[in-house]
Amino acid sequence: MSSHVTQYAEYKSLGTAFLTCPTRNPGSVLSGAVENQLKTCGFKSNGDVIGLYLARQGLRSIPSLSQFNRLKYLWLNNNKIQDLNFLIKNYCLTELYLNNNELTDISGALKHLCSLQILFLHNNELKKLGKTVKELKGMISLHTLNLFQNPLAYDPDYRLYVIHILPSVQLLDRKLVTQRERESAFHLYNPERSLLVQSIAFGKRVKTPLGTPMGSRRCTHPARRLIMPSGCEFADNTNKVPFENPEDAVLVRAMTRSLTEFSSVDWNKVATCQERRLQNKAEEPLEKLTVQFR
Repeated sequence: MSSHVTQYAEYKSLGTAFLTCPTRNPGSVLSGAVENQLKTCGFKSNGDVIGLYLARQGLRSIPSLSQFNRLKYLWLNNNKIQDLNFLIKNYCLTELYLNNNELTDISGALKHLCSLQILFLHNNELKKLGKTVKELKGMISLHTLNLFQNPLAYDPDYRLYVIHILPSVQLLDRKLVTQRERESAFHLYNPERSLLVQSIAFGKRVKTPLGTPMGSRRCTHPARRLIMPSGCEFADNTNKVPFENPEDAVLVRAMTRSLTEFSSVDWNKVATCQERRLQNKAEEPLEKLTVQFR
């Protein structure tokens, strides 16, 4: 038994309002077949139907399904469908199975389905990658997408492009989307922003105690530990000289004032708000690189 049939059986076993229309005449979907099924299942109206199974019926076209205004699950796989105009009013759809049909273009047919979570479009005749993915861009809840066995899937950058345009997708063509793929897509399609993100760092002045060893590229003085005589401080209005060599005092003041610390973060590994919401797990601490120099 195929996966979509098994899933349909699982849904139906839960007692949800599913409708099966075993007919090869699309006109009867609006008439006798639907009415008979409603009576058999005890549904009072089309509005009670949340699932409709029309798979493997040899259908080339389907009339509007707008009367099923609460429809959530729709199986239309393994038919001969060439257009999707009949879905114009089904805003509540969360799962749509259109695989194994004869679709060549989905432009303007699916973009209103903002609640869609699962979409199967594999094994069709979709050729234009940009137009197809653009149609799905507004589906912020879409987490499972199949587009394989379409001509567009042979584009060399096909997978990275889909991952870039549809960041909510977690399972693409039956394969989990990895963090490395997301990073590669970001570098490929946002090169300027990628360079900018990598250059961001946070700097601050660091206060270190006198005598703390610290390497410096600009300092040419030999490494030594400078100790101020007891009771002597800078600007104490005394005639005492705190160091035997006055140049040592200048060096100490310069070293304590010139030390700078920069911390940088790899922003490619920082999850976005949307990714944190979808993963629904505690955020791991960030890896921060800190560099001190003079």
